[in-house]
Amino acid sequence: MNATAPRRIWLCADDYGLSDGVNRAIRELIERGRLNATSVMTVTSAIGREAVAALQASMAKSPRCAIGLHVTLTAPFRPLTLHFRPLDGDMFLPFPKLLRGGMLRRLDAELVHAEVLAQLDAFRELFGRAPDFVDGHQHAQLFPQVRDGFLRAVKERAPDAWVRQGGRNAPLSQRLAAPKALVLDTLSAQFRKKAAKLGLRFNPAFAGAYDFTRAPDFGALMRGFLEGLPEDGLVMCHPGFVDETLTALDPLTTQRETEHAYLASDDFPALLALNKVTLS
Repeated sequence: MNATAPRRIWLCADDYGLSDGVNRAIRELIERGRLNATSVMTVTSAIGREAVAALQASMAKSPRCAIGLHVTLTAPFRPLTLHFRPLDGDMFLPFPKLLRGGMLRRLDAELVHAEVLAQLDAFRELFGRAPDFVDGHQHAQLFPQVRDGFLRAVKERAPDAWVRQGGRNAPLSQRLAAPKALVLDTLSAQFRKKAAKLGLRFNPAFAGAYDFTRAPDFGALMRGFLEGLPEDGLVMCHPGFVDETLTALDPLTTQRETEHAYLASDDFPALLALNKVTLS
């Protein structure tokens, strides 16, 4: 590649299908060329034929935009399969309990496998094709035992899709300064090995994790995310407009509007140009 050519990266908006406000914000940014990927939840009430048709119409205006499946295995959502366990009432476990269950080897990879197959089938039913990539809500695809069932299901139903790992391309000092991202680095090491063994492709590097509760300057964060990100590296984002459904389902609310405002601003394409990065 020419040394002066821009790096092409993936900027992926998670959670399409979470709420109408999230859906609308993601579609708007796709139409403006400010995103080139989004991942879709199939277990939520805000996904259906109308939401899918609207997304496809937006993607027609940005034909290089990829669409993936956002596998969802944590509360407050419910499984598509009847026999998924363990549950919290009739819902998936909260993600700390799911992670702990995997670390203690208390999960059943076969039940995870069946649920991911069901979500992949639901995606195909909605879109008429397999997803371009597959990732996971709250990074659950990286958890021990979960990753075994997840990767095997992708290999069976969507072998040409790539899967998302959460490891960064950053110096050790930078990784140690961000505890959340360091956990993702650690979990991703085994995920990459298992994906490679199955012949599944994955993104070479990942960025986008931060402490949502501190409402930081998203523009400053984005500058850090782009630093050192290689060709085909992925930045995760969560743009959205707050509505009642979002407030009821997810603690990440107003920061989604902050992310949307920055990505929709003139500052964002200027930052891409300054860093010789492209989404096209």
